Amino acid sequence: MRYISTRGQAPALNFEDVVLTGLATDGGLYVPETIPQFSAEEIASWAGLSYTEIAYKVMHAFIGDEIPADTLKAMIEDTYSTFKHDAVTPLKQLDSNHYLLELFHGPTLAFKDVALQMLGRLLDHFLGKRNEHAVIMGATSGDTGSAAIEGCKPCEHVDIFILHPYNRVSEVQRRQMTTVLADNVFNIAVEGNFDDCQAIVKASFNNQGFLGGNTRLVAVNSINWARIMAQIVYYFVSAVAVGAPHRKVSFSVPSANFGDIFAGYMAYKMGLPVNQFVVATNANDILHRVISKNDFSKQPLLHTLSPSMDIVVSSNFERLLFDLYDNDGAAVEDLLNRFNNEPVQIEQTRWDNARKLFDSLSVDDATTIDVIKEAFERTGELLDPHTATGYRAAEVCNRDQSVPMITLATAHPAKFEDAVIKAGFAQGAPLPPHMADLLEREERYTVLPADAAAIQQYVVENKR
Repeated sequence: MRYISTRGQAPALNFEDVVLTGLATDGGLYVPETIPQFSAEEIASWAGLSYTEIAYKVMHAFIGDEIPADTLKAMIEDTYSTFKHDAVTPLKQLDSNHYLLELFHGPTLAFKDVALQMLGRLLDHFLGKRNEHAVIMGATSGDTGSAAIEGCKPCEHVDIFILHPYNRVSEVQRRQMTTVLADNVFNIAVEGNFDDCQAIVKASFNNQGFLGGNTRLVAVNSINWARIMAQIVYYFVSAVAVGAPHRKVSFSVPSANFGDIFAGYMAYKMGLPVNQFVVATNANDILHRVISKNDFSKQPLLHTLSPSMDIVVSSNFERLLFDLYDNDGAAVEDLLNRFNNEPVQIEQTRWDNARKLFDSLSVDDATTIDVIKEAFERTGELLDPHTATGYRAAEVCNRDQSVPMITLATAHPAKFEDAVIKAGFAQGAPLPPHMADLLEREERYTVLPADAAAIQQYVVENKR
């Protein structure tokens, strides 16, 4: 399996190099040169298999023989043994044809654990094989950082530096990062927003000379293909559980950076029969605007009750554009260069093709609170604010009530106490037992300005 850049100018790489490279040298994102295919018969044969068994089949299709089969199987088993539910991502029925896919049973109670627990093991495997050391730089709007830290803290060959916007993530999200006191973990609170953090990380990858020596800079944000690969698995697992491939399935996905829903799109391209993808956003609605009315433009960032979706620029959308533009990297680069300076539109026929599969809805804070109340009254499930946007979008945008609709529950409600309390649950949502003392644990983080040079200097001074 070879991987190519969405900008078309970087060299094609194998899986190992893609995991260790992250962002392509031309500024693009890596995608498979050819998409693996599963027949309906093969997908049907997965009924009754465990999560890890299906995970091996999906991941092996992207990795091939670069990791021996026994090693990969052991890595997958080790990864998902950290989850608190034997099903890993259990599916709950909400009504006759609406299901909730719980993705929050990992170490940090968010869907990103599914990918980042695996990515940490892949990184340590490849770095150990090469006898190399790496620095991870990542930006987080809330959940990525803690999941990356949990995935990488046991790594022998990695130091991890996570940037989060200062005072703009929930207390539980912050403490899940800053109370990990491992010697290879460094938390940076940036005096800016998530897009500032992401821009600094991207600038650092484009100019890695600041590290000096032979230290490698590695990405754990969803620009890293291995994260998309790991997330593809639960689309297959959940769809098979409700009858695929003998019947089509629809998905409603809370999304801002487009990584999670692009994993679903990849499952569709691999052979999963999907009727519809619903993209749910908060008031930061770039994905809703481009999907619903072809308005691909930047708007000012708004701070909401669903902070993990407080993003202005949806970086993974580039991967979908590359597919819509028939792998024309020059056309994608031109579109994105113009997007940086002015509102743009996707070519009409290509946008029309996207609309055959995608719908969207923007859900504001007031509606999010109402949905949390309503969903609890109707189903007994207490939703986090991000999942609430997906729940409402699934109801409003559903094209065919006879097709099973699966809403992705992206985080545990305890991570977003403010929204839960505003919805009328005065005690919030309790943390699970293994995190009950989180708010009393010692914290360690450094506040720095939104300045790439200052943050790069901090990395150089603190890396091992």
